[in-house]
Amino acid sequence: MTKQHNTRRMFMVTAAACAALTGCTSTAPISDTTPGDPLTRTWKEGQRPAVPDLSGPSLEGGKVSLSDYRGKLVLINAWASTCGPCRLEAPELKKIQKKYGARGLRILGLDNDGDRAAGLAFQKQYKLDYRSLHDPSGRQLLRLPRGLVNTQGIPFTIVVDRSGKVAAARMGAVTEAQLTKTIAPLL
Repeated sequence: MTKQHNTRRMFMVTAAACAALTGCTSTAPISDTTPGDPLTRTWKEGQRPAVPDLSGPSLEGGKVSLSDYRGKLVLINAWASTCGPCRLEAPELKKIQKKYGARGLRILGLDNDGDRAAGLAFQKQYKLDYRSLHDPSGRQLLRLPRGLVNTQGIPFTIVVDRSGKVAAARMGAVTEAQLTKTIAPLL
C-alpha cells in the first residue's frame, strides 16, 4: 500500500469512528433496549455539579437564560436542524414536556445552527413550543463543566434539578421512556 492510501484509509476509519461516537450521521430508530443505558450518567444529590447560567439570544427573539427556570426541573437539549438523531428525538421531547410540564418540567433547547432560519424552521416543523438558546459559535457549550458531555457531539440532554445542579446527562438521542426513568424521581 502507498503512503497516500494508508493516510486516506486512516482518515476514513477515524471519520467513521467519530461519526459513530457523535451519532449525528445515524438515522437509525431510537431504541430503549440498551442494557444499562451506558450513554446516561447520573449524580446523587450532594455530588451534583453546578451548571453555569447559560444565557444569550433566543432562537425566537429576545434573550433567554437558564436562570429563568430556577426552581424548575430543566432538560437542556443541544440540537441542530441538520442532525438526524435530533430530528428523531424532537417528537419525544415534545411528549415529555406535555406529560410533565404541569409538574414543573421545562425544556431549554440549545440550538447549534449557524443559520437562525434553519433552527426556526426545525421548531416549526416539529411544533416545539419551548424556547431555545441560539448558540451558533458554541460558546455556551464550552461553559458546561468539563467531562459532563462530549460537546462536539449532538444531540445531548442534561437534566438540571430544581436547585440548578446536574442530576443526569445523556449523549445521543433520547426517548420519552428513557427520560421518564430519569426525571420521574426528581419531580
